[in-house]
Amino acid sequence: MADSWVNSAERIGADLYLELSGPPGPPAPGGRRAALIGALREAVRSGRLAPGTRLPPYRSLAADLGVARNTVADAYAELVAEGWLTARQGSGTRVAERAEPLGTHARVPKEAPPRARGPRFDLRQGTSDASSFPRAAWLASYRRALNAAPNEVFGPGDPAGRIELRRALTEYLARARGVRTEPERIVICSGFAHALRLLFTSQGQGQRQGQGQIRGGVLRGPLAVEAYGLGFHRELLAAAGVRTVPLPLDEDGAQVDGLGGERAVLLTPAHQFPTGGPLHPARRAAVIGWARARGGVILEDDYDGEFRYDRKPVGAVQGLDPERVIHIGSVSKSLSPALRLGWMVLPERYVAGVLAAKGEREAWVSVLDQLALADFVVSGSYDRHVRRMRQRYRRRRDRLVAALAERAPHVEVTGIAAGLHAVLRLPPGSERSAVKAAAWRGLALDGLAEFRHPEAAGPAPDGLVVGYATPSEFAYGAALDALCAVLPPG
Repeated sequence: MADSWVNSAERIGADLYLELSGPPGPPAPGGRRAALIGALREAVRSGRLAPGTRLPPYRSLAADLGVARNTVADAYAELVAEGWLTARQGSGTRVAERAEPLGTHARVPKEAPPRARGPRFDLRQGTSDASSFPRAAWLASYRRALNAAPNEVFGPGDPAGRIELRRALTEYLARARGVRTEPERIVICSGFAHALRLLFTSQGQGQRQGQGQIRGGVLRGPLAVEAYGLGFHRELLAAAGVRTVPLPLDEDGAQVDGLGGERAVLLTPAHQFPTGGPLHPARRAAVIGWARARGGVILEDDYDGEFRYDRKPVGAVQGLDPERVIHIGSVSKSLSPALRLGWMVLPERYVAGVLAAKGEREAWVSVLDQLALADFVVSGSYDRHVRRMRQRYRRRRDRLVAALAERAPHVEVTGIAAGLHAVLRLPPGSERSAVKAAAWRGLALDGLAEFRHPEAAGPAPDGLVVGYATPSEFAYGAALDALCAVLPPG
């Protein structure tokens, strides 16, 4: 049996015709939702709904169809997550813009506005799927937090961050990451880079004095780092006058037995960035032993610890000795880098210095966003979102592995038990040509050499760092096709 309707959508300025199809009899649970998703997807694919078309509000479409408002809301949310639709406050739900029509009957505006040129496909590491941001759940948390906020929220902020968020993080990090702390030892920041600035530059400003030297911050160099990592972080530290010393890597992570006179070490122990893999338990114990014996401190970058697939959860190193580890995390991978929300879990002796470096006013992180995140965590929405994204990213990883196994079986894929990226090992001398070929095809990705410390010793293997989180669902297959096309032959 087929149901059809015409919605006289005065608010969008045009009638919207859709057709539902399904078996005879009462609709199955979720049947209306699935039928609505299919009908809208087909209307976009065929071009009947052009890019930019505004869809009816939930309430009016639900009333026309005789279904629950949540049915329409869930259908819209699913299509937003897949990249077919976009939703912005004040602009409603619209058909997503695309570089080219999906169907032969798609309508193309005669005068399209100019667009900035960029890659057709983005497989770079470092970003999550922007279309998956939980808009409805975040908005609900924001509203609850705003309604419950005391008047003091709208005055000068606490440099440590809102107590509501620090309490929520204390419970969450203990439960999910094995972190041992209390709210008074958490300082809210805008992300990992901000944390480095607070730790290594005086007053968070890095003012130069005397012979070009920078006045010491909470910590001083030299700082041991992993042989592969983000160049941006190395540049930030160099600007603060901090010398970085690379530690070799192998299949068990950083070779911490090479630590010597450094005062601190920066590690990504849950999932080494970018080569993948956790720090071996014996090396975790060894680096804690080094910190105790030398009076050193470990900086733990827990950038994507929530996302693991084929292994048991790996707890934070901080749980082994809270007085020797500075645990740093953020929501950049789990929610969005646009929120600019992160945290430092500090040994007691560093709290006062970090707060002094931060200053008397909270100038980096919105207090209202902090309250919204606190509600998001306490309400369970954060856990639900992480579980949902863990499943989605695992499916994407599996599609990447399957595509390579079929079309490039000679390429070894590593670092895939966790995280949002994989490393593709290439034949010697082929990395640069593969990156150039990708750019020519409009595919953005990173070569492994980009992340290598300039003073790192030993061989430099060729490879590609492929992020599988960024593309929308409907663009991911084409991105994988483009990737396989640029890989060197076996």
